[in-house]
Amino acid sequence: MAFPVRETAEGARFLVRVSPRASRTAIAGVFGEGPEAALKIALQAPPVEGRANAALIEFLAEWLRVPRTSVRIACGEHGRNKAVVVRGRTAVEIAALIETVLGENGGGPPVAR
Repeated sequence: MAFPVRETAEGARFLVRVSPRASRTAIAGVFGEGPEAALKIALQAPPVEGRANAALIEFLAEWLRVPRTSVRIACGEHGRNKAVVVRGRTAVEIAALIETVLGENGGGPPVAR
């Protein structure tokens, strides 16, 4: 089953679960199953004064090769579970990138970027 990324009027939307204060910023696998599955991302930044959110946006923009202004946290700014919207990439493109990283990684150790 493909990772759940939905096409919306705002852009491609998917769920993320962050782990701040990690040893390095990386994709760490998938949290949950089915349509509620979230991409687990470990962030070096602490969850203070929006630094973890800024680090998440920067990481996703670089990884997806879109400008930072194209990545937005749609909900969950103050929690670990977030919905992210990305403009400039289709849901199919993002799902394929996620599947590639997870396939290379086999759900194992984090993939640093």
